Amino acid sequence: MEDSVGQNVLRPAPGRESPDVDASWRQTGDGPLLDRVFGQDDITVLRHEVLDRLGRLALGDRRDGFVLAVNEVITNVVLHGGGGGRLVLALTAGDLWCTITDSGPGIPEEFQRPPEVPEAFDVGGRGIWLAYQLCDEVTMATGPIGTTIGLKIGLMTSHTASDLVNGPSATA
Repeated sequence: MEDSVGQNVLRPAPGRESPDVDASWRQTGDGPLLDRVFGQDDITVLRHEVLDRLGRLALGDRRDGFVLAVNEVITNVVLHGGGGGRLVLALTAGDLWCTITDSGPGIPEEFQRPPEVPEAFDVGGRGIWLAYQLCDEVTMATGPIGTTIGLKIGLMTSHTASDLVNGPSATA
């Protein structure tokens, strides 16, 4: 089964790619920085993988906040979205996007707008609120077959996926 990524690139669906396919984007600098399915036991490992992929990006002091937002959303997927999902981390035109998708029952309508500040002693309700505080943009598409949350943060300077793998180019 093939998935469409962007407009021009086709690659196998997650869990079906060969190690050679993953290595090819690293050589050319094309493709996502990270594309992986996850479940309950993967939250900590996935957070560290995201942090590792962001290591060379110019996010400044916003990097840890972005990773926290990603962690909150993947935790929500495990708790409320069917127990697992898919995370795709990609660079687009000076922005970093993290898209997290699940196949859960969808988000109830009352939770589909930017949340109010949680009360001090409320249990829960901070994950999506934190994402809105820590990211430049949060998008949400939800329905009975699943939810996709997009988290965007602008880069301080532009980098390519090749820069992340090989280090920043000397032409800058």
